[in-house]
Amino acid sequence: MTPAERIEALRRLIRHHEERYYVLNDPEIADAEFDALMTELERLESEHPNLISDDSPTRRVGGRAAFGLATVEHAEPMLSLDNAYSEEELRAFDDRVRRGLGADAGRSA
Repeated sequence: MTPAERIEALRRLIRHHEERYYVLNDPEIADAEFDALMTELERLESEHPNLISDDSPTRRVGGRAAFGLATVEHAEPMLSLDNAYSEEELRAFDDRVRRGLGADAGRSA
């Protein structure tokens, strides 16, 4: 399979899983599997910038909104969490959050 073919296959697969997750609320794969697909696509696009397209899943966030949901204004910004798949990554995330909260946020573990 050529890089262009793999990129197109990944885009189709990712769009399918976005629809299942964001719209139908019925995911078929684990978040880690989805993240691995996105990581592979991001890597291939960075290695082959001539194959990047404006409609690539790497160029947008999420999928379409589910029908009938009310718009909600958040009092605080909804910030994305970093992906953490190991204890080391989770502890690094925890350290960043605690630094952001200030010195009073002591470590509990």
